[in-house]
Amino acid sequence: MAAANVVPVAYQGNTSASVPDWLNKGDNAWQMISATLVGLQSVPGLVILYGGIVKKKWAVNSAFMAFYAFAAVLLCWVTWAYKMSFGDKLLPFWGKAAPALGQKFLIRQARLPETTQYYNNGEVETAVAAPFYPMASMVYFQAVFAAITLILIAGSLLGRMNIKAWMLFVPLWLTFSYTVGAFSLWGGGFLFHWGVMDYSGGYVIHLSAGIAGFTAAYWVGPRATKDRERFPPNNVLLMLAGAGILWMGWAGFNGGDPYTANIDSSMAVLNTNICAATSLLVWTCLDVIFFKKPSVIGAVQGMITGLVCITPGAGLVQGWAAITMGILSGSIPWFTMMIIHKRWPLLQKVDDTLGVFHTHAVAGLLGGATTGLFAEPELCALFLPVTNSRGAFYGGSGGIQFLKQLVGASFIIGWNVVVTSIICLVIRLVIPLRMSEEQLLIGDDAVHGEEAYALWGDGETYDSTKHGWYSDDTLHQKTSSGATQVV
Repeated sequence: MAAANVVPVAYQGNTSASVPDWLNKGDNAWQMISATLVGLQSVPGLVILYGGIVKKKWAVNSAFMAFYAFAAVLLCWVTWAYKMSFGDKLLPFWGKAAPALGQKFLIRQARLPETTQYYNNGEVETAVAAPFYPMASMVYFQAVFAAITLILIAGSLLGRMNIKAWMLFVPLWLTFSYTVGAFSLWGGGFLFHWGVMDYSGGYVIHLSAGIAGFTAAYWVGPRATKDRERFPPNNVLLMLAGAGILWMGWAGFNGGDPYTANIDSSMAVLNTNICAATSLLVWTCLDVIFFKKPSVIGAVQGMITGLVCITPGAGLVQGWAAITMGILSGSIPWFTMMIIHKRWPLLQKVDDTLGVFHTHAVAGLLGGATTGLFAEPELCALFLPVTNSRGAFYGGSGGIQFLKQLVGASFIIGWNVVVTSIICLVIRLVIPLRMSEEQLLIGDDAVHGEEAYALWGDGETYDSTKHGWYSDDTLHQKTSSGATQVV
């Protein structure tokens, strides 16, 4: 009988200096796997999605904007930005900048110091977030979230932003915009303690990226007229491979945010896939109904809007709510992209290359709002610091919760419009935001001296001694349908 109570050696603490009592090996393994899955969403996921979805002459530049951003964010993150997002409070919306590089900090138990939730009388409502793994796992997990946010912004700017301006934009936006949203909603800032729900980044990542991308696209200016008129994907299959990695990687995106491998993590992963599948099917059906053809790009857009919409509520809503959110995310962003976009002069003027405003800002706002409706009390108790939280459909404080969601979104939108505009205007004083006309005409070869494929096509001057008879423009008929295309 006594032997049955003995903890196996593999699960004991203090078996060596590297296995302290507080370390949960399962939680640590899941957190590192989740972080790696999110990293794979960017590299290679969005790298090859961007490289495949754009016109051939922009494949290298588009992929490299994502590749560069991932590396730049990681270095800035550990040097100063992590503690601005999850460290000690400087302001109600901002943490104190400091490096996260010393081993004394990185090998101790993870702890988010400003996340203790108090009642009005000063008593502790929810204890500080202190997962059972080292700070190093937390720092890396949060780093890949920051990185993918900048890469999503790039989707609005493909095909014309000066690569040198982009290299300045990434660390500046990370420092002055991302860290504010992350601290306010996740790191123990004022929206966190007020009870605004953002399970895994519907506001911090997607709404921020959609608004910042649209704002930056306004300041950078449009693509070349020829590119705006015709911008066919150069490799649909490569685009689908990137989309598939993005979808599967979302298990880490939403499943890792409870900071532990618990029952809520499982709920989040299942809901994520339910909503994404529903949204993809709804978007595809709308394309068939209105344009008579199912668009592959449209299916990818629908998948993305579903993933984005469920993100703020992944572990907080029931399965039926995930289906409902999928129906809404497959239809409302479709409507804003395919109908409103074509009728609203502002949306027509701003050249948002991949429609990030629709797929991330609209879908992120929709997800945050519907979370305020559908958040189930029992699931909320598994995750949120504010006790008795619930969505409006469950009565009680739910109506106020819905309003909190709208206020939280308004803060993120306002901050990103202002700060992104300031960053673009400052960069413009030093270096042009937009490429030169020659670079816009030629593309990758002019910008990088490299090309995606060893074939002659758009962006090169025809030379019969090198290219023979083959020509994308002269031999291939222009095909177009009304179905979803790259905006």
